[in-house]
Amino acid sequence: MAKKQGETRRTEGRFFLLAALVGIGAGVGGTALHLSVDALMTWPRLLVDQVGKGALAVVLAALITALMVVLSAAIVRRYAPEAAGSGVQEVEGALEGLRPLRWRRVLPVKFVAGVLSLSSGLVLGREGPTIHIGASIAAAVSDWRRLGKLERNGLIAAGAAAGLAAAFNAPLASVLFVIEETRRQFPYTFKTYMGVTIACVLSAFVTEDIAGVGPDLDIAVAAVPLWSLTAFLGLGLVIGALGVLFNFLVLRGLNLAAAIGARAPHAVPIGVGLVIGALVIVLPEATMGHEELILELVAAKNGAILLLAVVAVRLITSVASYSSGVPGGIFAPILTLAACTGLAFGGVLGTVLPDFGPVSVALAVAAMGGLFTASVRAPLVGVVLTLELTGAYEILLPVLVTCLVANVTAEWLGGRPIYEQLLDRTLKRAGIERTRPERETSGLA
Repeated sequence: MAKKQGETRRTEGRFFLLAALVGIGAGVGGTALHLSVDALMTWPRLLVDQVGKGALAVVLAALITALMVVLSAAIVRRYAPEAAGSGVQEVEGALEGLRPLRWRRVLPVKFVAGVLSLSSGLVLGREGPTIHIGASIAAAVSDWRRLGKLERNGLIAAGAAAGLAAAFNAPLASVLFVIEETRRQFPYTFKTYMGVTIACVLSAFVTEDIAGVGPDLDIAVAAVPLWSLTAFLGLGLVIGALGVLFNFLVLRGLNLAAAIGARAPHAVPIGVGLVIGALVIVLPEATMGHEELILELVAAKNGAILLLAVVAVRLITSVASYSSGVPGGIFAPILTLAACTGLAFGGVLGTVLPDFGPVSVALAVAAMGGLFTASVRAPLVGVVLTLELTGAYEILLPVLVTCLVANVTAEWLGGRPIYEQLLDRTLKRAGIERTRPERETSGLA
């Protein structure tokens, strides 16, 4: 018995060391991608400094963005088609044994093409590439150590979570993401669970050591009075419906882009690039992942009509960007879209009830968690990710209320988790039949 326990501990210890290695690798890779994008995203400002904000700047920006998007899409199409879009559905498919995780191709393609797409001005998030990069690093380590299926899947899940931790400096939300989002695929044991936690902690440590300590979106929010919780109930209803609409439009956008691409392969990247590039100069609020826009909007005093216009435009540009066939995630666009919606909701309430004015910032923060929940259908992750991102722990209860109501609303409207739909679409296009378990009726499905 003692000999068996000793062997178990040695096996666990080796796995924990591999998880630590994957976490460090994901932290370095994710932070390198983040810093590379930040460095390249200075090009619109440099362009305006050189030629001003006139028609010439608009034309040049459109051409620059179109070139970057087409190059990114061409690299993906030529070397690793599975690197397009978010990496989450590919990781889930790999854990189910339905999708290959060709790390030798995915790692360089996701990084290089991801830097191009994210710095072009497209409305995409860096978390999709970093999740896929982290999982690919884990697959490389698994092949190196010739791990069995359970340990390999556990390490891939740890790498994906570490990639998310690197993107948003949110280690706790990243651990919960694996548990809640991939609960049907994740091989849950003490060893794999601890491996995920170790990888996330070390990834966040590396990220903070390189990029700095603190929330990515440090938003000062005062505690809200209990009587205002009814506003967060209403916000949850609105955000839940918006999440279902967002998912619907993303899937429709991808299908339309595929139909167009079958006749003219480069038409969608070129068209999207030209339009987004022009908007980078004309209406920068409608472009880029733009988490910084959240801070700007929270600090400003914009009217509800303007905010709703930003919501409408960013909804369109988000769907168009994701449909262009380049690497990029949906988390960051969701967060910005939600913050605009929350501020607009607060603005409308403020015109009727002036006491709601100071609550608008709290509504914006709560909406971020709510829209993530409605789209991804992971309410606990939505709550924790929002709090870790913003540092607004004072409004835990309002965020929780918003996320729960948004989740129930999305379920009752017939919405399905976005990554489940994306994986089903990928498998269908590949001619692979997936046996999906019956959906749960608890609202957590």
